[in-house]
Amino acid sequence: MEIVDAIPVQYRVKAEGGGIIEKISYNTKDYFGDGGAITKQAFVYLPDGYDGTKQYGVLYLMHGIGGDESEWGMTGDNSMIKKIMDNLTARGEIESFIIVTPNGRSSRVYGKEGSDYNSFYKFGQELRNDLIPYVDSHYATFADREYRAMAGLSMGGMQTINIGICECLDLISWFGAFSAAPTSYQSTRIASYLESNPELRINFFYNICGKEDSVAFSSASGAAKYLSKLAPTLKDGKNFAWQEISGGHDFNVWNLGFYNFARIIFKQN
Repeated sequence: MEIVDAIPVQYRVKAEGGGIIEKISYNTKDYFGDGGAITKQAFVYLPDGYDGTKQYGVLYLMHGIGGDESEWGMTGDNSMIKKIMDNLTARGEIESFIIVTPNGRSSRVYGKEGSDYNSFYKFGQELRNDLIPYVDSHYATFADREYRAMAGLSMGGMQTINIGICECLDLISWFGAFSAAPTSYQSTRIASYLESNPELRINFFYNICGKEDSVAFSSASGAAKYLSKLAPTLKDGKNFAWQEISGGHDFNVWNLGFYNFARIIFKQN
């Protein structure tokens, strides 16, 4: 599969028919606070022709530090994510899969305003204990790490690396970090974790960042650019890719990252 530097125009327009987007509520806990019960929301994309008697892979797609479950715009028919997915599906270029865009703050105060950014670092508990079990029990999923993916922009890229790879590798095997935030683990730490868990194979780890991104280029490259040289289980062009393009810290880079990642995941299964 060729990683491209621009989304073709025909994938950026509405397709005939297409999948549907639902808003869900699920029970979780205030992991950053007192551990009390709370209810949170997320959006779910179901591909065109979704069939409850079949099984689908699931991508958990994370937002950035200033966003929430709506930041990717996956809320209706004008969603760029939906347009890309509907067109890829209609052309038979991907295995149909489900997308979940949750709020990445594991806190009672999970709105964009007034929430402590440290709550992002507790999301692994919510993902493991509450969100994945909810999705697997309410939708037709494989419920298997081979068919789970995680990706995100900026702070969501950090969560993909720090939480997805380094906390939840037993649950997820496909990863995408788009302009990963400055608190992302360094490549040496990621490589050390992978070396200590050789039985947990990464199917693919894809990274993208804009070269003019003053927020994240240093951190993203520090986390991933040379990771394949440190981690023997990651091979360039096989199950690892680092992509840098002209661009800043914005959706021109992140939408392209999503497009490339969507064309990679679940293919090797």
